[in-house]
Amino acid sequence: MRSWWTARGKGCALASITIVGGGIFGLCCAWELTRRGATVRVVEARHIGAGSSGGTVGALAPHVPDNWNEKKAFQLDSLLMAPGFWEGVEAASGIPTGYGRHGRLQPVPDMATADKLAERIAAAGQQWPAGIGMRLIRDAGAVLLPQSPTGLWLHDDLTARIAPRAALASVTAALRVRGVPIDLGQPAGQPDGTVIWATGAEGLADLSADLGRKIGQGVKGQSVLLGFDAPGQPQIFADGLHIVPHADGTVAIGSTSENSFEHALPDDQAQDLLARAHAICPALADAPVLDIWAGIRPRAQSRAPLLGAWPGRPGHYVANGGFKIGFGMAPGIAHVMADLVLTGSADMPDGFRLT
Repeated sequence: MRSWWTARGKGCALASITIVGGGIFGLCCAWELTRRGATVRVVEARHIGAGSSGGTVGALAPHVPDNWNEKKAFQLDSLLMAPGFWEGVEAASGIPTGYGRHGRLQPVPDMATADKLAERIAAAGQQWPAGIGMRLIRDAGAVLLPQSPTGLWLHDDLTARIAPRAALASVTAALRVRGVPIDLGQPAGQPDGTVIWATGAEGLADLSADLGRKIGQGVKGQSVLLGFDAPGQPQIFADGLHIVPHADGTVAIGSTSENSFEHALPDDQAQDLLARAHAICPALADAPVLDIWAGIRPRAQSRAPLLGAWPGRPGHYVANGGFKIGFGMAPGIAHVMADLVLTGSADMPDGFRLT
């Protein structure tokens, strides 16, 4: 298993850096840079989590381990560094992030699929660390158990969850404890000095306009939050849907992926999510709806994170993309961006590089 980063950035000249964007990428970059001794400020035009980071799902789910590639290896390393990363944030802020690695259940629809899963299970044993793997089980023993026609479920030990809004609140508080200015409700303009632009879907549009080619687009997503107490239970992935029990007695359901949309507000597709979740887990049928969220998520053309120097703007960098995997990738991306800004180079998959 390749590790994509080392303890770089230590011993280099400290820098003064502006982070534009108060989502998960911007805040985690600010935290990692601050941890390394850089002078940082954060600028957010609206409020923390105003873009795609302010949702409710928080599924930190790995890519499938078969057909291994650089992107999957990078994500694995980020998922493995997540416990220590979020523990450090919580220690500074005193605010829990809702992080927990409790695994995931996926119903097996037929025996032909069960036979094919042997290759995936073997790949997990090869690519993932010892003690973290996949297996087929018959007795899940879970409070939230998805229906399975075969009576079999695929269980993995690597999948984790985090409460997105709690994580944002925790890292924001941790930055303030460290003396980082966080300016909210004002446009960034053109900041002086070194700048990291972590501005989500709007940032992809700005980058596309500046470079004269399509770099990515916004994709609408919706999620539903239910009141159902199942802390410590594995999350569920079935019928393309994530069902994630959180530590605070809620269960999140999501998300839609809408390439065409008229507005960024919740609509009838959220009700479809709820109906599908009830069909997958009948135990949720009477759970009250606490919140319905909708937002625009940034998807780069490659569907991978988009990282690197902004072409034609010396001292300006981009941390964007991460469609659907932003919270899981955030610790690793923060590390890479800190390396890039502080040392001038960073080790990452070629497919992530903004060129």
